[in-house]
Amino acid sequence: MAFRNLQLSDWWPKNHGLDRLEMQLGTERDQLPLWVPIALGCGISVWFNLAHSDWWTAFLTACLAVVILSSGFGHARRLGKAIFWFSLIAATGCGLIWLRSWSVAAPVLERPVVLFFNAEIEHVEPVLAREMIRLTLKTGADDKLPPRVRVNVPVERASPDLQPGALIQLRARLMPPAMAALPGAYDFAQRAWFLGLGATGQALSDIKLLRKAETSFAFSEYRQQLSAHIQAQMGGGAGAIGATLATGDRGAISEEDAEAMRRSGLAHLLSISGLHVTAVVGAAYLLLLKSLALSPRLALRLRLPIIAAAGAALAAVGYTLLTGAQVPTIRACVAALLVLIALVMGRSAITLRMVAAGALFVLIFWPESLVGPSFQLSFAAVTAIIALHEHPTIKAMFALRDEKLIRRIGRFILSLFLTGLVVEIALMPIALFHFHKAGLYGALANIIAIPLTTFVIMPLEALAILLDSVGLGAPIWWICEQALSGLIALAHFVSSRPGAVTMLPTMSIMAFGLILLGGLWLCLWRQKWRYWGLVPALIGAAMITTTRAPDIYITGDGRHVAIHDGQGGLAMLRIRSGDFIRGMILENAGIDGDAQALDDWSNASCNRDSCLVILPVGGRNWYVLATRSGDHIPAMALSAACRRADIVVSERRLPDSCTPRWIKADQELLSRTGGMTIDLKSQRIETVLDRTGNHQWMRFRSNDPIVQSERNHAVDQ
Repeated sequence: MAFRNLQLSDWWPKNHGLDRLEMQLGTERDQLPLWVPIALGCGISVWFNLAHSDWWTAFLTACLAVVILSSGFGHARRLGKAIFWFSLIAATGCGLIWLRSWSVAAPVLERPVVLFFNAEIEHVEPVLAREMIRLTLKTGADDKLPPRVRVNVPVERASPDLQPGALIQLRARLMPPAMAALPGAYDFAQRAWFLGLGATGQALSDIKLLRKAETSFAFSEYRQQLSAHIQAQMGGGAGAIGATLATGDRGAISEEDAEAMRRSGLAHLLSISGLHVTAVVGAAYLLLLKSLALSPRLALRLRLPIIAAAGAALAAVGYTLLTGAQVPTIRACVAALLVLIALVMGRSAITLRMVAAGALFVLIFWPESLVGPSFQLSFAAVTAIIALHEHPTIKAMFALRDEKLIRRIGRFILSLFLTGLVVEIALMPIALFHFHKAGLYGALANIIAIPLTTFVIMPLEALAILLDSVGLGAPIWWICEQALSGLIALAHFVSSRPGAVTMLPTMSIMAFGLILLGGLWLCLWRQKWRYWGLVPALIGAAMITTTRAPDIYITGDGRHVAIHDGQGGLAMLRIRSGDFIRGMILENAGIDGDAQALDDWSNASCNRDSCLVILPVGGRNWYVLATRSGDHIPAMALSAACRRADIVVSERRLPDSCTPRWIKADQELLSRTGGMTIDLKSQRIETVLDRTGNHQWMRFRSNDPIVQSERNHAVDQ
């Protein structure tokens, strides 16, 4: 009978450590809801990193097992409840992204084709910096093509009639969305999958208009007209960036200006997100509130803050639609609406709960955005800023007080610098993970750039557009152009300073995850145990800084091979490979410079058909043979060369008689694994397949016998 009276919670282990943890969680109970989007994000990230349905099922089963155990044995304790809800929400996140991936599934082109076809224009995106127009097309019932494709059209072949809703005929070369060329490189195939794009390509002929678009008001049309108007009022880079701030159209920004903004830590100004939406909402709120308050009758009879908040909300929604309603802008708009609701209710508006609510909203509707740099950068920045200013010491330091103007300005500048410094620290690992580079002087540059953009440039643009309705905007446009030119000059100056950019080779997902975990632990708790987050963050940072860069980089098509030359640079098989490929390989290698040709390297012996490279690594010489022509090579000569080499790389399928001592990375293997990197010292090979997994958008077969054979052979060696 006594046994029947026992509760399952009585079996929960009792010790002083768990009791202290229970008390700690009780003290931090107000912070526990902040971990809801973290738990959802964990489930989503597990789905992306465990790229097989068996693993997803195993993860869901493990989560449900933890849910059952915690509900039975520990639900009476706060720790048990936390484990229960975290596991349940993580399982929900995994199921949510699984469902999302299935719901957006669409046919993908299997191989490159050139053909004529009819299509309806769905979206038009000018990319004037590259002198082209990007069209998203619906191909309808054409069984030769996926239902949705994207085509780049040279400007000289475009016409004003290319508008959403128009029916056109064109000849184009289409290909499947490009997968990552190297482990850790940009994976367009993943993005295209969730956008529903089955192919991308280039128009090869003039476009024939079969049906004009119906005349109707659309934000996209007004956006293009406004962008063109701004660029007509301000020339060069000032007009391009001015159009970006007003409409989100980044197509006219030159690569030089864009690179300078990235290297100086000012690239966030080019992405319409929190800063821009906040400026619009704040200006609309204050303008309405102050204007209505001029009337004593309105001020006495109406609740002006509610009216001003409603007007600001309409401004936020309108600006979001005008700038293309991209996920970062929608995310910022939702956050702004939550702030306005909190103001109307008389609650504290800028809190971590608001950030958590915004993140939860985005992850529920666009769970795939979690793995994109935009989501990570924006939420990391906002979380770091709020956590910093909620700290009691910082709050006391920058609290408003009665003091002289000069001290107030100094306190404001110090606050801006400290905020910029914290944001740079928070964003650096994310930038290094996705882009392999991060600016070091961004905190200093943002002290000038953020106030200049928020309080000068954007208000001037709005005023100039308003005055253009009566033909008086020209003087304001001139002032705005000078301010934008100053912003561009600041970006170029900062980016050209010695040591302005830190570059690192591709980091491991484990190191990145440890840094994120440590940062979140540090920001989301309030008690002293928050500093435990420094432990995983420092371990992750140590893993990054001590990781040895690979010696060899091989792209997925086998055409491009790059080898570390032992002097901090790269030697490439095809030096005329194009700026994109060369820049991508250099970024992945963490090298801020240019590459030399293998022909000019003393360790390489090249002829028209191939290059033989000798690499002294790990106390021995490695022999690497790479082919680079499509000419016939006699079988006897090829077989002999293969036997003398440790690694053979080729864009063609090599015969079975080619048997190198270690790896044969030919078309047969690379088509199944994707691009690869090789660390000769540790004899470690990482492939795109290893990095991304065998997801629906990847054209790999991870259980392919050839792949397994090569892996086993590499391990045996």
